[in-house]
Amino acid sequence: MGSVVRSRACLTLVALGSLLALASARAQPSRVETIANYAGADRPAVLEAGAKREGALLLYTTGTQIKPLIDRFERKYPYVKVELARASSADTARKVLEEYRAGYEKVDAFELASHGLVLPRDENVLQPFQSPEFAAFNRDAVEPGRHWVVVRESYTGIGFNTKLLPIEKAPKTYSDLLDPQWKGRMAISGVTTTAVNWVGTMVIVHGDDLVRKLGQQDFRVYNLTGRALANLISAGEILLSPTIYNSHVSTSSEKGAPLAWFAPGPVPVTDTGVAIARKAPHPHAAMLFIDFLMSKEGQILYQGLGYDSPRTDAARPSAQVQKLYLTNRPNYIADYENWARLYQNVFVRRKM
Repeated sequence: MGSVVRSRACLTLVALGSLLALASARAQPSRVETIANYAGADRPAVLEAGAKREGALLLYTTGTQIKPLIDRFERKYPYVKVELARASSADTARKVLEEYRAGYEKVDAFELASHGLVLPRDENVLQPFQSPEFAAFNRDAVEPGRHWVVVRESYTGIGFNTKLLPIEKAPKTYSDLLDPQWKGRMAISGVTTTAVNWVGTMVIVHGDDLVRKLGQQDFRVYNLTGRALANLISAGEILLSPTIYNSHVSTSSEKGAPLAWFAPGPVPVTDTGVAIARKAPHPHAAMLFIDFLMSKEGQILYQGLGYDSPRTDAARPSAQVQKLYLTNRPNYIADYENWARLYQNVFVRRKM
């Protein structure tokens, strides 16, 4: 009997030891976590030395707009070869979730619209990180859990044709859009995220009631991007739209287009964030790249492409607006679904 008790006690101790070892292993930070949060004074040297050994970086991004920054990065760090995998933010989010579930863990970093980073964050694909560059950034541009930081942004507001509508007579607030003189003369972009975030901003600032009243203004819904809609305004086919990006107006007006833009109050930020994958094979190169995109040099390069910066020592006058970083809201997905239903009911279904 005593031997049985001793055997059971031994088994219990072995099991307890195994559990303690497992708990200890789980408590230890992973290699990627350690590198992503390294804050020593020798951080640049550590990242560069590691990146030299790694020699490569796989970046998931949405397009080729980032190429000038990659070219500059590769000139500064010629030992790192950047490979791009391009797809929409939504498709990339689905892709990386499928890859991680299948054990395919090749991606190092992301440069995606922040709404495309929400699901990877929630599914534990993203590694929270630190960077000395955070100190120069608008606090709201850093995701609360440090899973990403916004590196380029633009803002949706009221764009209009200055030949058809003098600046002093144009609507300048969300409430101004209720004036009967604008009924049937306004258009909105039907691109889902643009339209839904516009509605969401008005819900946050003014409540559902303003949105429903605006639905009686007979907006024309164009299944076009904000850029294409701005082109129609420039051509005089549309008078004005409250879903126009300041970056598009700035770029076109500098070339002589009859376009102007107002921030009608707090505006939704259309942003792109940068993030590191939790199991990045090349974490030193990934963090070196993230630091570069966040640097003043990187932010000025983004500005040269027409984007605004959340970096306080690089922001242009056009960035001096009240910003709503909607994806930082704790219940953004649920909020977005509610705003999408409201948008459909008020602006789409009522025209059917």
